[in-house]
Amino acid sequence: MYRAAIHGDREAFEMIIRRHSRTLFAIAYGILQNREEAEDAVQDVLVKTWKSRWRVRDPEKFPAWLCMIARHRARDVFRRRRTVPISGEITEPVESEATDTITLDRQLHIALAALPELHRSALTLRYFEEMDYRSIEKLLGLSNGALRGILGRALASMRKELRPALASLE
Repeated sequence: MYRAAIHGDREAFEMIIRRHSRTLFAIAYGILQNREEAEDAVQDVLVKTWKSRWRVRDPEKFPAWLCMIARHRARDVFRRRRTVPISGEITEPVESEATDTITLDRQLHIALAALPELHRSALTLRYFEEMDYRSIEKLLGLSNGALRGILGRALASMRKELRPALASLE
């Protein structure tokens, strides 16, 4: 299928899109933390990969190549984005128990945004997209030990960042 897509088979490319679009979205969302921007980035990635598909020498590396382009595109969008001060989001007044959940959700997004990009992508793929380790390793080009180390550090960082927020709910 990858070889056919590289040689211009549109149906094969559409099958690849169906298979990998959720993963590409997870990578872009992990970096951007914004659904609309992530969807736009994935569309850009798909157009770019179709136009430059001939660059892939090894068809088996096509999925990793797609993910690399998604990471680069999402980073580009992130760099061009206007910066929003994080402290402004945290200081909003809490009005009810429903807003406790909203505040916790915001703090979760802030903690995710504070992670390095690779950690955020690995965490998003593993725990939000529920991908298995082997698939994540292939997509991100990591060994099993490196992926486990990244996930361990990412989870430790998330626990540390969210500990005060979770304690306030008890």
